[in-house]
Amino acid sequence: MNARRTAIDLPAASLMVTLCAVWGLNQVAAKLVNAGISPLLQAGLRSAVAVLLLWAWSTLRGVRLFERDRSLPAGMLIGLLFAAEFAFLFWGLEYTTASRAVVFLYTAPFWVALGVHLLVPGERLYRAQITGLLAAFAGIVIAFGDGLSLSSGSQLIGDAMVLAAGMLWGSTTIAVKATRLAQISASKTLFYQLGVSAVVLLLLSLLLGERGVFAATPFIWGAFAFQAIIVAFVTYLAWFWLVANYPAGRLSAFTFLTPLFGVIAGALLLDEPLSAGLLVSLVLVGLGIWLVNRPPPAPAKPAT
Repeated sequence: MNARRTAIDLPAASLMVTLCAVWGLNQVAAKLVNAGISPLLQAGLRSAVAVLLLWAWSTLRGVRLFERDRSLPAGMLIGLLFAAEFAFLFWGLEYTTASRAVVFLYTAPFWVALGVHLLVPGERLYRAQITGLLAAFAGIVIAFGDGLSLSSGSQLIGDAMVLAAGMLWGSTTIAVKATRLAQISASKTLFYQLGVSAVVLLLLSLLLGERGVFAATPFIWGAFAFQAIIVAFVTYLAWFWLVANYPAGRLSAFTFLTPLFGVIAGALLLDEPLSAGLLVSLVLVGLGIWLVNRPPPAPAKPAT
């Protein structure tokens, strides 16, 4: 059984910031790949490549992925949640803007905080941590405030879809903490997620009649390889290890950094404009992460 930590230490915090930076770059990579590979096909192929890499890596390390440990129902659940998350996210982007989408997607830490507060013993949040989550989310809203004006009724459909994607992302993290998956290896947890989602997303792409690979170039394949190898294999494996060993609610607060890294990456790599409120956003997100990860207040001493 994994040794549980009750607080986020420096190595975990450093790893989470690194993961958020990579995930921010992934948003740019996904946008680039969309120019040559249909979105659901892209997501399904990414999971398929990553699950093959994970199987090879686990075999070399002697990690058993197919032993009976009563984790199959929970594993199927997180695979379906992951597939549904990406389906709702990509469909939602057909109706709403990227700026609106990122705000609704990054409600995920709130769903995680609520779920672990109710379902996972020892991970209840207190008032300062809830305040920290609100501060971090306010930072995201400020960073993307320029794109939050509602211009058409159809955007409400997209907003609802992306909000569902955020809920599904949070639900996946909760499922890992609150089910049998908390007692198995991070490799097997990720194997469930990637394997099930690869099949589901590829079938969805086929059923929806996506264009497929229609204008792929070496540059687009390079961006796809970054997604499949670095993001879906390396960083997801690290994320599930962190979730299994550290408080999920506190870890999720760090994910508010991801869209901010995405803004910076878009400005540097795609010449997208930087929001005027980015500095304020970074301050609020930093404050939120600090509040969420503060030690809980000492219990009051009984009166003598």
